[in-house]
Amino acid sequence: MNERVGFIGLGIMGRGMAANLIKAGFSVRVWNRTGSRMEPLIAEGAAPGTSPADVAVHSDIVVLCVSDTPDVETVILGENGIIHGAKAGDLVIDCSTISPQETKRIAAELMEKDIHMLDAPISGGSVGATNGTLSIMVGGEDEQFERALPVFEAMGKAITHVGPNGAGQTTKLVNQVLVVGNALAMCEALMFAQAGGLDLQKVYDAVSQGAAGSWFFTNRAPQIMERDWSPGFTIALQQKDVRLCLQAADDMGVPLFGTNIVFNLYRTLEAMGLQDEGNHALIKALEHLAGFEVGG
Repeated sequence: MNERVGFIGLGIMGRGMAANLIKAGFSVRVWNRTGSRMEPLIAEGAAPGTSPADVAVHSDIVVLCVSDTPDVETVILGENGIIHGAKAGDLVIDCSTISPQETKRIAAELMEKDIHMLDAPISGGSVGATNGTLSIMVGGEDEQFERALPVFEAMGKAITHVGPNGAGQTTKLVNQVLVVGNALAMCEALMFAQAGGLDLQKVYDAVSQGAAGSWFFTNRAPQIMERDWSPGFTIALQQKDVRLCLQAADDMGVPLFGTNIVFNLYRTLEAMGLQDEGNHALIKALEHLAGFEVGG
């Protein structure tokens, strides 16, 4: 608990993660591009940083959770980036979901300055971030994983060291293939139930606890039935992850038929301006095709 922790990126996921580090007793310094997002955490005891480099100067371990590969590169390697404030022996933990290949490159650049890196993407949505129950899949050195465990345990429950740098990101993409596959199956099933004239709540009660159940169905089907599109994870962020899945699959020669279908359905929703709605709003693309809505 002696190590000082920095946290960069206080969006829908990061704000809950940083708050749990504070609750766990860590000395935390935060920074966010939109400064107003720091205020609630400062009120809880965090110190404000002036840049990623400033956070690194005052930290031994820096955690970041930002949107996409270019954002990670800017925060770590860009002007006023972490690399300009970190000292030899420091650790950078990237909880964003980005390209596995770029992760390996960034980790190598940091290691040239004897700065360690773990890629540690997360799953569990905003609820998991708030409750400290995230699944965290970690790539990097064994010794650094052990060092980071107290930090991970403050933010998540299922914490798995899956291999060297890049392995965490690749595992997260496996996770996202499963998430969007479950999402598509859920949406098709609810459309089918609606068209069949069934009571959706009774259908939910009948199937959610059996072999057809899933985390996504349990947590997102009720939102769909209530026409509640508030995001645990936005379409825009989910689509970014799906794009990473398809790019990696193309590199490896792996067919991802279902994932590609979801990519194109999300693309139609983005064209409709729905990118900030929850990823379960996938069903709106099917509703548009079918000419009827579910629930409500």
